[in-house]
Amino acid sequence: MRLSICLLLSMMMSGSVLAQQKQPDNVRKPNIIYILADDLGYGDLHSLNPESKIPTPNMDKMIQQGVHFTDAHSNSAVCTPTRYGILTGRYAFRTRLKQGVLWGYSPALIEPERETVATFLKRLGYQTACIGKWHLGLNWAKKDASKEIAQIVSNTPVSKETDDNVDYSKPVTDGPTQHGFDYSLIIPASLDISPYCYLRNGRVTNASIKYTEGKDQERDGRGVFWRAGKMAADFDFNKVLPSLVDSASNYIKTRANKSNPFFLYLALPSPHTPWLPTGNYNGRSKAGKYGDFVSMTDAMIGTIVQLVKQQKLEENTLIIVASDNGSDWRPTDIEETGHRANYYFKGRKADIYEAGHRIPFIACWKGVIPAGITSNEVMCTTDLMGTLGGLFNTPILKNAAEDSYNLWPAFIGSTTSSSIREATIHHSEKGFFSIRKGKWKYTPHLGSGGFSVPMKVIPKEGEAPGTLYNMENDAGEKTNLYNKHSDVVKELDDLLKDYIRKGFSRKM
Repeated sequence: MRLSICLLLSMMMSGSVLAQQKQPDNVRKPNIIYILADDLGYGDLHSLNPESKIPTPNMDKMIQQGVHFTDAHSNSAVCTPTRYGILTGRYAFRTRLKQGVLWGYSPALIEPERETVATFLKRLGYQTACIGKWHLGLNWAKKDASKEIAQIVSNTPVSKETDDNVDYSKPVTDGPTQHGFDYSLIIPASLDISPYCYLRNGRVTNASIKYTEGKDQERDGRGVFWRAGKMAADFDFNKVLPSLVDSASNYIKTRANKSNPFFLYLALPSPHTPWLPTGNYNGRSKAGKYGDFVSMTDAMIGTIVQLVKQQKLEENTLIIVASDNGSDWRPTDIEETGHRANYYFKGRKADIYEAGHRIPFIACWKGVIPAGITSNEVMCTTDLMGTLGGLFNTPILKNAAEDSYNLWPAFIGSTTSSSIREATIHHSEKGFFSIRKGKWKYTPHLGSGGFSVPMKVIPKEGEAPGTLYNMENDAGEKTNLYNKHSDVVKELDDLLKDYIRKGFSRKM
């Protein structure tokens, strides 16, 4: 019955226009679990890259049981902006964050009163939870209101005497709670960025905070890295990933028999650095500590999927697994291991190149999403809110989710004669832009705009000042067609500028 209703809804909806009718009251809403891995590459999954050196049986099984998007993209090539895009349906370059990421003491990025996926679902009767890596800024309480909180970033010297002016005994005033989450258990940023602590519903779980030395990967091994800074007494780097998954499991168990559905946003801190595989996961892959940590991440995802089955929630739970950007896998890592974490795509995390933002994206819902289907639709992580709006046949607020399209037809294998998205903007760590429309990907710059060298290239006289690639037959971005298709370059350059100027990309 649910399947026929969903198919009917999808036929009623235009691919690129959000539905305008209210969802019928007799349609049962599914639980929604959105699992976001951190720095997981497309080529890490054995089912997507047959030559992967990492066993990923749980995600491989999900691909067999649901839909996999071959052309999915994070809305940024780094952490913070992608997370903003997922929760708000809006490109993060429209905020104050024009490049880079936030740090552990950065103020909140999501604007007050902005619609999020959580607030949208709460209006539909959902209970909502955020567990894992937040990395969207927090408004920390100050010890001295007349002084600012020191913004400790990667190149800022940190010592035992560093005073960040944070009062850890008081709650933060802008975090998950203020953006629609009924329950939250988070770490402030990445697992290698201080402060190292947990916050439950806005309060640090242990306010005994002391300075800790960092780990230097040049000294302690590739990927074994975290910055010096403040750490809570109950924080253990090796236990963060399993502890967060345990908390998510407990949440699912408590919600299993409730009458209203739940939305769980589970933002894993892995396989981002520090690479900390534990126990039997050590040596499980042929891609070093990184591969072992990916294998451990896959097992944690499997724990959640299996729990849903054990709790008899399979037929009423939509599970999505995605990554926030590509893997930070260097050319030297490929040489040493033979593993291509980003498959054959060019570059690495942070780049405007395809490896920076091409991600694995899987969705399962037994009885609704057909098993083992593949979608070639270009999709973006900003599309979550629009897609849920399509699933529930519920309109999105006019001034919200400005860059979120309804991809639900693609989730259930319904094809359309044209692409659902008109175009998709990509964004690099250094603020480079690229735009994808159909088979064409245009970048008005030369260089990676991220971690790969060279970051920026000044064109020589007579050389093309940007790039144009045909992604249908050159997804590896090897042949620049910029000078051969001036009409396409102009069209995409105009469209990119228009999207940036007017503040939205979907039909409003």
